[in-house]
Amino acid sequence: MLGRQTLPPGDGWAAAGPGTTGGAAAAHDQVHVVTSRAELVAALGGDNATNRGNATPKIIYVDGEVSGFEAADGTPLECADLADPAYSLEAYLAAYDPAVWGRVAPSGPLEEARRRSVANQTAHTQINVGPNTTIIGLGGARLSGLTLMIDSADNVIVRNLTFDDARDCFPAWSPTDGDAGNWNSQFDQISVRRSENVWIDHNTFTDGDNPDSAQPAYFGRPYQVHDGSLDVTHTASLVTASWNRFLGRDKVLLIGSSNTVGPDLGRLNVTLRHNLFDGTQQRLPRVRFGQVDVYNNHYRLAGDGFQYAVGVGVQSATHVENNHFTLGAGITAADLLYDWGGTAVTTRGNVVDPADGPARPVDLVAAYNAEHEPDLSPDAGWTPVLRHGPVLPAAAVPFVVGAFAGADRLLR
Repeated sequence: MLGRQTLPPGDGWAAAGPGTTGGAAAAHDQVHVVTSRAELVAALGGDNATNRGNATPKIIYVDGEVSGFEAADGTPLECADLADPAYSLEAYLAAYDPAVWGRVAPSGPLEEARRRSVANQTAHTQINVGPNTTIIGLGGARLSGLTLMIDSADNVIVRNLTFDDARDCFPAWSPTDGDAGNWNSQFDQISVRRSENVWIDHNTFTDGDNPDSAQPAYFGRPYQVHDGSLDVTHTASLVTASWNRFLGRDKVLLIGSSNTVGPDLGRLNVTLRHNLFDGTQQRLPRVRFGQVDVYNNHYRLAGDGFQYAVGVGVQSATHVENNHFTLGAGITAADLLYDWGGTAVTTRGNVVDPADGPARPVDLVAAYNAEHEPDLSPDAGWTPVLRHGPVLPAAAVPFVVGAFAGADRLLR
């Protein structure tokens, strides 16, 4: 029974310590099939505000589409239904236009109304998951417009689901973010915080028919309504993400949310294996502090929006081995790493297939150092030992990952 499957021993960081069993021990009355937001919340414990504390083992099968934008009676909701009465985008744009407001952070009644609107949306579209839980999709299952929040919830499994369009109705204008300011969104598709032993497997992450590329520009900057696909932050650790498919998204995998040296030290240990990053633009992953094992993933990277693949952040120790990078025009091996204040990354056995030549093995650190300063060290200082089965040669990765990564491929 798929719902009672557990993470195999040794399968990445989530196999450390007690391992990851999710809801495998669930009693018969804690096995649920859900078809709506209300049923999902009920299966998780009954009260979305307190479900994160429900440690009863439980298995939840998702049947069909469950939308975060759904009232208790099943009525579809729009962003306007979640907005504070004092908020409107038109008024917000008029009030905080840099030509009028200047380049300082928004404040005052309209910004306060936006924050209340975000709180309304959080209460509704952020679905809180408790410990000892397995959430697994039946064929074609989809979670749309919602965030699975795994916060202070150890031993969680999420498998065989398509995550679609976890949109933020009320993005924040941050005028000092970068040289020209940026719009920033709050809601990830899965957020793992203060949790251990989490397995994310055979899922698909997409913005569906609402990509950020189709959004308008305000204040000369893209109005970005999406945040991450899978973020691991706030001292979380022991996470394995395997056989997932990330499609056409901008921000994908953030591991560690702050440069502040403190409680994240010794945490944020994550394994990423056999995932497909297809048309994604950045954070594949971006890492701070953690020991992160990135192996046997396939990267299909193209387009003007591409920024980088692996972000080397503060005190990060990322091991990048036997991955395959298929590159579109204008992207080279030197573009695959980015220095976010880190000093070292181990890269070995990787293959780069550029648009203008044959596939070939490439030393990613050497390629980066040849075009950037300061140099990165090629030794992240550790060697992964928690791996599931033999590591594939990079040349085989596109065929295997292409065939089996993503939702609805688990049941083959």
